[in-house]
Amino acid sequence: MAFRIGIDVGGTFTDCALYDDDGGRLTIAKVLTTTQDPSIGVLTGLDALLRGDVASAADLSAAIHATTIATNTVIQRCGPTTALLTTKGFRDVLVIGRQKRWELYDNSIDKPQHVVPRNLIWEAPERVLYDGSIRDPLDEAAVRRAFEEMKAAGVRAVAICFLHSYANPGHEKRAAELAAEVASELVVSLSSEVSPTYREYERTSTTVLNAYVTPTVAAYVQKLEEGLRERDFSRRLFIMQSNGGIATTDVVQKFPIRILESGPAAGALTVSRFASVVGGGDLLSFDMGGTTAKLCLIEKGRPALTGQFEIDLVNMKKNSGLPVSIPAVDLVEIGSGGGSIARVELGMIRVGPQSAGSDPGPICYGRGGKRPTVTDADLVLGFLNPQNFLGGKMRLDAEAARRGIEEHVARRLGLSVEAAAWGIHEIVTTQMAQAARVVSVGKGKDPRNFAFVPFGGAGPVHGMRLAAMLNCRRVIFPQGAGVMSAIGLLMAEPAFDLVQTRVIRLDADSLPTINALYGELEARGRRQLAASGIDGDVQLRQSCDMRFAGQGYEIAVALPPGPYSGDDLEKLREAFFATYTATYGDRAFDRTAAIDGVHWRLTTVAATPGIRLEQTPPGRGAVPSGRRSIYVPERAGFVESPVYDRYNLGSGDVVEGPAVIEERESTVVLIPNSRATVDALGNIVVDIHA
Repeated sequence: MAFRIGIDVGGTFTDCALYDDDGGRLTIAKVLTTTQDPSIGVLTGLDALLRGDVASAADLSAAIHATTIATNTVIQRCGPTTALLTTKGFRDVLVIGRQKRWELYDNSIDKPQHVVPRNLIWEAPERVLYDGSIRDPLDEAAVRRAFEEMKAAGVRAVAICFLHSYANPGHEKRAAELAAEVASELVVSLSSEVSPTYREYERTSTTVLNAYVTPTVAAYVQKLEEGLRERDFSRRLFIMQSNGGIATTDVVQKFPIRILESGPAAGALTVSRFASVVGGGDLLSFDMGGTTAKLCLIEKGRPALTGQFEIDLVNMKKNSGLPVSIPAVDLVEIGSGGGSIARVELGMIRVGPQSAGSDPGPICYGRGGKRPTVTDADLVLGFLNPQNFLGGKMRLDAEAARRGIEEHVARRLGLSVEAAAWGIHEIVTTQMAQAARVVSVGKGKDPRNFAFVPFGGAGPVHGMRLAAMLNCRRVIFPQGAGVMSAIGLLMAEPAFDLVQTRVIRLDADSLPTINALYGELEARGRRQLAASGIDGDVQLRQSCDMRFAGQGYEIAVALPPGPYSGDDLEKLREAFFATYTATYGDRAFDRTAAIDGVHWRLTTVAATPGIRLEQTPPGRGAVPSGRRSIYVPERAGFVESPVYDRYNLGSGDVVEGPAVIEERESTVVLIPNSRATVDALGNIVVDIHA
């Protein structure tokens, strides 16, 4: 027997998916996240899936994990004491940052506060020039003193970031050797390894964050591996990276910055497989869990990637967070989930970003929660079944939810409990619609041209209303929507991103240089795969951050496979023009202008087996399993509506809204003027009529 397991840790629930490679069967489970030590919830979920005679840990051929441990460490500022060693004269790079304001007209805003204070930044006399030549040699005596002082100050991790080290990493590597001699207990991160690109602030920020989260992530991974070994698991544990690929724990413990967007990337990756359902492959992914909601645009079946994003933003404002220069799935994440807390401020209902999490959780969970949440509101509105939550494994207290909403929201605004609950539901949905417009309209894309794919535990409850706000006409509810990110982990492939900064003019004379550069990156990528024990067919995906000569910033351009000859020059230029037009619109520009390539990127991907989805037997006509009252604003109140068991629906069955379709891990709420059809793979495809 051969089984694979995917486990995704969220803020409220830990989702698990077990796949039988021989039989093609998929088994899923959902357990509460153990906030203080997420590894406990991971192992609990593993035990839940392996309970009985289904399989044992020894039968697992792979375990793939997505975790929020790195992200939470940064946001909560709970990492160890971390220092920075930088080039003399550049001590204030993190303090100065960029001249970008996240509120243009507010003079009282503060710059983002980094994880390393100024008093823990040391300088090293040395200077490497932009071309890699050495102007001033490294002062090794000064570096030794710096590490001695760090050790005395209780520093546990250090980032080493020297000027232009992407062009010549020699000084950084020598400084790391000195650290091993002077203070071997220090965890060291080198910018030439973490983010070998130019732009000093972003590279320094990325390296510092990598150093900051390394001890926490390493301890977590080691504990997880120990728990797996105790269960006789003998294969490799893989962890999802922000780019949608998976890596071994050895790589993750050295470069934990690569897993900041671990879970959200898995969800977007899963949604991309629904391209065939809508033909063109243009999808809007919506993942709503207990703590956050994530939205991602998928065009032609592939989620967009970005070379830089921010973490720990203030009110989702661009330039308010800490920059991270690594490849990642381009998505927006906001603090809106089933556990988001509702309250009254300035005479209005506010929802989130604070969350009740899993402990104590929403009031209706009966675990000590005192403040009303989105889940409590959805329960009062009739969208959730208090007797059948998580397939009946968890009972919800509807009366407690009503009392909480009445005390904290309804009474303060002079509303009925139902009106207050609907206000909570509508406000959180509106917040998510704003985020959806950021990833669609904000990028020049019309959401009406995209199919909407809601998933996560709370996504299907809010999905139809959100799609209607965006004027999306087709909505797809995948089978197993409540644990989609965990299922996505089973489809992920080992992938390593490599990058080299070198400003090269795109012309016939530069093609040999470009070929040699990609040859070096390919050799490094294959070595990384081999060192990780990963074999199989390797795919190479080439891209480059390019710009018109003289511009200050670049755009990421996917390139055709190399090596390149003179005949390919026009293809490379056309790839840039096409991306430029898609990014900035169809406008006139000089097609003979000079083009520069700046960051040359190569992704090495090792092929892995996917999963075969079972065909859904033909239906015999949808028959309700019961009825209950749900709130329908179009009908000005509660409406007795049919409730369907998703597992009793077959291919071709049709359900008209308003209605509720229940499954173990999530609940689909259909709105009026919508028609749902079950496809051959068990997905619910809904068309919204005007």
